[in-house]
Amino acid sequence: MRSLLVVDHRAANEVAMADPQSDQLSKKQTPKYLLETYGYHVLRAADEKKAELQMSSADAVILHLPLNEVKQWGTKLLKQKTVPMLWWCSAASASLSAAYCEDDAPIDGILTPSMSEQEMHWALHFGSKQCFERLQWKNERKQLEGRLEERKWIDMAKGILCKIKNISEAEAYDVLRKQAMNERKRMVDVATSIVKVYQILQDQK
Repeated sequence: MRSLLVVDHRAANEVAMADPQSDQLSKKQTPKYLLETYGYHVLRAADEKKAELQMSSADAVILHLPLNEVKQWGTKLLKQKTVPMLWWCSAASASLSAAYCEDDAPIDGILTPSMSEQEMHWALHFGSKQCFERLQWKNERKQLEGRLEERKWIDMAKGILCKIKNISEAEAYDVLRKQAMNERKRMVDVATSIVKVYQILQDQK
């Protein structure tokens, strides 16, 4: 993981209005300065359009934003590409997040300006691991929801066959299985067809 996209929408409006020494001090606390110092290639985006353009080159996204904005940004960017999302918890972003109480922000880890190079490396490493565990969980959940949806159609079709043919559930299941084999279709596709045809006939009564 070498190329990091830092999102900070305030960056576009940053103007050095403070005295030069103070500005230099705050600059050294920014994600761009520290990450580049530690050898990472940093892409920077201050608006949504630029962030979306740079997502293809990013190995991870660092969100230097208040937590109430992290969810919106993270959700949009993850639609383009699945990468680790880490929150840059500076004093400013932490104070702006004090009232935030939701816990479903798509964050895989936290980085802070006080981290050493090794601490930053390990935080990014475990953030990456967390990201892909989240992706695996999401895929497993999607598969489970798909199986539950299939089960629903099969159970509905079994109920219809039991009613029409006056047979048991086990017999209805065998009818569905044999029909699927004969038509070389999945059982759920046969079940869906039976349910839809039955509903049409019921609507016409």
